[in-house]
Amino acid sequence: MTVEIKKRGMPKVLAALRGLTHNEALVGVPAENAGREPEPGERRPALNNAEIGYIHEFGATVDDGYGESFDIPPRPHLRPAIAGASDDIAKALGNGVRAALRGEKDAADKALHAAGMIGQNAVRDRLTEGPFEPLSPITLAKRRARGRTGEKPLIDTGAYRNAQTYVVRRKGED
Repeated sequence: MTVEIKKRGMPKVLAALRGLTHNEALVGVPAENAGREPEPGERRPALNNAEIGYIHEFGATVDDGYGESFDIPPRPHLRPAIAGASDDIAKALGNGVRAALRGEKDAADKALHAAGMIGQNAVRDRLTEGPFEPLSPITLAKRRARGRTGEKPLIDTGAYRNAQTYVVRRKGED
């Protein structure tokens, strides 16, 4: 088998491949989407969506402000969702590599956006469907006191779920 390299298309191929190796798609709650609207009676939210996500992903022990503490169990959703979507993400990136090798200029960007969207949807689906440890009776009582009847963990107003998105950026940028 003979391999022939045509020099005239090589700069486009290399540029397209650089886009895949120098950029990344990140899924979760970017800093610019982390803010939350205050609940009724709050001057400002106690936590932003990124902080809420960390607590729910890994769990936490919280002081109730009255000398008592309670545990919020981990309810992993980000990492398992991405792991569950890894085959589809790899397929999207593979399609981008093949398109880049054909010299398609925007192949890397399109592939990273496709991978990000797959990840975003996987996380949102996981938040909606679970499975998660059920809410405690105390949490359910607090929800009812605020006029909410939902019993799904991680879904109260839907704001945290809706904050899940993706960004494509240069590797190493903050």
